[in-house]
Amino acid sequence: MKEMEKESVYKGKLPEGCKHCAKGSKMVLLVTGECEGRCWYCPLSEKKKDKPVVYADEKKVSYKEEILEEARAISASGTGITGGDPLLTEDTLEFIKLLKDEFGEEHHIHLYTQSIDLEHIIELEEAGLDEIRFHPPVERWEQIEETIFPSLLSDLEDETNLAVGIEIPSIPGKEEETVHLIEELASLLKFVNINELEFSSTNTEQLQNRGYEHKSDISSAVKGSEELALKLLDMDFDVDLHYCSLAFKDGVQLTNRIKRRAENVARESDVVTEEGTLIRGVIETEDSEKLCQELRDEYDIEEDMVWYDERDDCVVCSLAFLEEICPTIDGKCFGVEIYPTSDRLEVERWPLK
Repeated sequence: MKEMEKESVYKGKLPEGCKHCAKGSKMVLLVTGECEGRCWYCPLSEKKKDKPVVYADEKKVSYKEEILEEARAISASGTGITGGDPLLTEDTLEFIKLLKDEFGEEHHIHLYTQSIDLEHIIELEEAGLDEIRFHPPVERWEQIEETIFPSLLSDLEDETNLAVGIEIPSIPGKEEETVHLIEELASLLKFVNINELEFSSTNTEQLQNRGYEHKSDISSAVKGSEELALKLLDMDFDVDLHYCSLAFKDGVQLTNRIKRRAENVARESDVVTEEGTLIRGVIETEDSEKLCQELRDEYDIEEDMVWYDERDDCVVCSLAFLEEICPTIDGKCFGVEIYPTSDRLEVERWPLK
């Protein structure tokens, strides 16, 4: 058993897709929020669940170039295609081709699905898919040998070069079913990924109705999920196992991706923190665009040091510079800390005097 950060562990080899994720170098491409699975524990957010939307990381996209822009922004070495179920839209095939054409064969692409459409999966491999992760419905884990999954996995082993695995949540109270699932499919898989079960805004009622509780007051993880996952890794299954904690997803994968993005999108006027957030000065006034030009002219400052933010209609500049000139400004002056993500989520804002 090999330990990673934040209580994540694996036994055997770590899936290739997970290596890229751990570095923060894998773009998360949600190609649709639509899915036929209706899993009661699905944590997908309200703005994505059951909706025909496309997101590249945090950015909602409407055309292909935006996907490439996000991949460049994090210097992506790969892409994880998710949903919903990516096999419900023909866009998935086009997006795989797009990414491989732009970034080359070395750009690693993995995909999550419940689909059992062998021909479609083969088409995706021909387009450039490297790894596929199935999500068998929890209601069938106990009788997985009676489903099409064993024959599907066998066909994929014979007819493709895909790295094939399953990815499932660690569900307290489902130990027997989980063990049965892994034992029945182990010989047909390259890996089994086990994720810590989590509460979200869309699944809380379903989880609470089944008696699940939060791991702690400061965690959205489900109590007992991690304990079951670690118990499974202690068992003797003939397949590589990987447990990914919620803390690892949020505290390592996401943080590393944010740091990579900060390196590419930070302006000269920004201060980049150890966590990858950006600290900058912001001025809000009646005519921000005009003020921006006046400041550049008056202080002979380059465009990258003082600029007009059209989206938020404000002037953005170095915090140190703004602290100096704040008393002369006819407007509201703030220091802000934001994430370097496309939504520019604000961590903190404080007024300057």
